Amino acid sequence: MTGAEQQNQINIELTEEIAEGEYANLAMIAHSHSEFVIDFIRLMPGIPKAKVKSRVVITPEHAKRFLAALEENIQKYEQSFGVIKQTQEAPSFPLNFGGTVGEA
Repeated sequence: MTGAEQQNQINIELTEEIAEGEYANLAMIAHSHSEFVIDFIRLMPGIPKAKVKSRVVITPEHAKRFLAALEENIQKYEQSFGVIKQTQEAPSFPLNFGGTVGEA
């Protein structure tokens, strides 16, 4: 490894708590001119109240990079495990979020 490569390395810390992860089965995305806000939500069947488990705020440039990285990873996943099947089901409850919102 050259000195330049060592300078460009980032030491990323992953705590045990964060490494366990959070389960989410719904994502709500809102944006302004300067940021994208992604709320990862756990929706449980038969329970009318869903809980935001994590919120991530990123710049528009990073949102575009994230989209490209996610698309690349989905392609690799499907090459290994087959096409991911999608249902056309949408949540059948009103979502009380303001602003421009998308769902995933």
